[in-house]
Amino acid sequence: MSVEVTGVPELTYPEVGATRDGALPAGYHHLRHRVRLPDGGFPLAADAVLGWRLHRAAGVVMRTDAPRAAPGVRVTPGLGVGPVRLWGPTEVVWTVEEPDRAGFGYGTLPGHPEVGEEAFLVTRGADGVWFEVTAFSRPAHWYVRAGGPVVPGFQRAYAWWLGRTLRRLCRRR
Repeated sequence: MSVEVTGVPELTYPEVGATRDGALPAGYHHLRHRVRLPDGGFPLAADAVLGWRLHRAAGVVMRTDAPRAAPGVRVTPGLGVGPVRLWGPTEVVWTVEEPDRAGFGYGTLPGHPEVGEEAFLVTRGADGVWFEVTAFSRPAHWYVRAGGPVVPGFQRAYAWWLGRTLRRLCRRR
């Protein structure tokens, strides 16, 4: 098994790596979204997730200090348009790249609008190829708290959009 994990003191939450095993900590909003990918799509999907292509194809600006996800890599996704773009500094805390599992989890750094961790995982099994988004988060700033129930709704829509985008990328092969 080739799972790597890092624990960085600068991360804004103590439960580093919790998305890896799926036992999400109490005190956070939890998100679990799973979507079926086309049969045979595992290699392309794994590469798209680990190489940031999925996020970029979904319209997210990804500032990264490495071409692929690896523990310790800093990633700052930007959602929005122009000056209305919201940046969320993160750091990859775990990765996995195995014959039937590939993906990563990243955790929030100071300046992120939320506190928590999000994971993007592609799996292949007897029941097909799947893409999963798993996350736990809570507001870090007043403007996120002010968003109330809209924020978890946005997170669900974002996970759905990533799944749809990855399905589209797999069909283009």
